[in-house]
Amino acid sequence: MTTMTRIGVWLTARPLWPKASRQASSDSVGSERGDVPGWVMITLMSAVLVMGLLAIAAPALEGLFQQAMSKVSK
Repeated sequence: MTTMTRIGVWLTARPLWPKASRQASSDSVGSERGDVPGWVMITLMSAVLVMGLLAIAAPALEGLFQQAMSKVSK
């Protein structure tokens, strides 16, 4: 299993922590019901986007790092 796959599994399998418990009226509870699916979707989409960009850029970044290290060691 590659590192990228492990990161993807960790991001999608970790539990979603509930908001801190607080005293709320029934009006505020009803108005917040739509917030949870929205932030979950944004979080998952962001994680997938970062994983995709990292998968594409990883070889180039590794090459830059190796090039920089070879210049320093000379």
